[in-house]
Amino acid sequence: MNLLLDTHLLLWFAQGDPALSDTARILIEDPQNEIFFSTVSLWECAIKFGLGRADFTLHPAELRAQLSTHGFSELVLYGDHAIELLALPTLHRDPFDRILVAQAQVEKLTLLTSDVTLAQYPGTRLV
Repeated sequence: MNLLLDTHLLLWFAQGDPALSDTARILIEDPQNEIFFSTVSLWECAIKFGLGRADFTLHPAELRAQLSTHGFSELVLYGDHAIELLALPTLHRDPFDRILVAQAQVEKLTLLTSDVTLAQYPGTRLV
């Protein structure tokens, strides 16, 4: 299975945070699955880290290095991803989360999230 992780799952995994569910950890660590992270998540982390948000304490460069070390593949943002936003219903208002949904749909990835609202989009799995 090809999985795109939302930003919080990436942070929780990288930091060994107990907020990461056992289900998510099993899926992430399964060698049969290819795991992706989006440059959009790094962008979000850079903004919120720079603002001093308490839930974004890992420097984005360190996050990227850790994800690469674990063999995660980086998914860059393409114009097709932005255009896909037009096809999405407005279930979720966060622009970072919406573009992750669009990327997952265009690239035919399953988006893993802990966000109940985000999980309402087709192809998204709540863990």
